[in-house]
Amino acid sequence: MLSPRTLSVLTFAALSLAACGAPADGPSATATPQFLEPSTAPASVPAPASAPPPSATPSAAASTSPAAATSKPPAAAKGKAPVNVKYVFPVQASNVDYHPTHSGYPATDLFADCGEPFVATTSGVVLEISLKDAYVKGRPDGPLNGGLFVSILGDDGVRYYGSHLSKVQSGIEPGVRVRAGQQLGKVGRTGNANNVCHLHYGISPPCAEVGDWDVRRGVVWPAPYLTSWRKGGGKSPVAEVESWRKTHRCKG
Repeated sequence: MLSPRTLSVLTFAALSLAACGAPADGPSATATPQFLEPSTAPASVPAPASAPPPSATPSAAASTSPAAATSKPPAAAKGKAPVNVKYVFPVQASNVDYHPTHSGYPATDLFADCGEPFVATTSGVVLEISLKDAYVKGRPDGPLNGGLFVSILGDDGVRYYGSHLSKVQSGIEPGVRVRAGQQLGKVGRTGNANNVCHLHYGISPPCAEVGDWDVRRGVVWPAPYLTSWRKGGGKSPVAEVESWRKTHRCKG
């Protein structure tokens, strides 16, 4: 387990992580994530009562190019969260640190040991996954930055994204329904994580263009919400995310 002093050093290092993506002038790399528009009645992945099952070998369904699809937020995203939405801190570990700022754009890096559980922020549907770390150091920022990742569309209409994973949990696939607190994967250091174990965490609206990595990686600051959720609170990002969407029209 990381000591507080070690975590402080890692937090400082986070400010200089190009990984988590400073803006780039060059062309973006070819997208690799698997993306499917959620169905109106998505399947569910049963959440185990204790430890999650071991990961299965990724199936051929995780293609190297995403399927063309669009996804529009439900009515709940129009500025107000449903009253029954539950929020959960996304890393389930006893020793997690994060900084309120991030290099280049609004997001947060949560520092924890590799292998710690990354869980669903709220109940919703899996939007996009990456099961392969195809990042090549030195290439311009693009959709490969995150390495292994999962994004979900919460029942509140907000997209929640976690990347640099060491593993995507078996059964987590686009279109599958998950519950708040259900394990999606494990903290890792894939992609451009600079060999530092952490979870890159982004909050954004689900935009119409597939592979909108510059939006998906984060457009509002997560720290105020993380602080609330860590204490068992229910602070919702719905209004801020909807305001950003109206102002920026999903342009990162």
